[in-house]
Amino acid sequence: QGQLAESGGGLVQPGGSLRLSCVASGFSLDLHAVRWVRRAPGKEREEVSCIHYSDGLKYYEDFAKGRFTISRDTKKNTVYLDMNRLNPDDTAVYYCAAKYGLCSNYEKDWPYWGKGTLVTVSS
Repeated sequence: QGQLAESGGGLVQPGGSLRLSCVASGFSLDLHAVRWVRRAPGKEREEVSCIHYSDGLKYYEDFAKGRFTISRDTKKNTVYLDMNRLNPDDTAVYYCAAKYGLCSNYEKDWPYWGKGTLVTVSS
């Protein structure tokens, strides 16, 4: 059975950077879209970024544009989220999810989820 595991979270100062990793086991990410979402304390979960399986088309929420970059390494069966110029509003648990094919806004379309990695931005 397929699983996802996030890593790379931690404590970082404002203005700093982190790279989050989402590693798949039990299935190949090659044919899957992968998304990153986050949940900040006391807030609703929100989309961060998504990458299609095929052409690698990428989507970013407005707050992530210009600061975050999603990418995939097919050899490592991993999708990354590089986050730069972090600020305290980026503090959240970050989750990755995967589905066959293209990115989708429908929650029920995403069968694979990781357990999340905590990112804390604080001085």
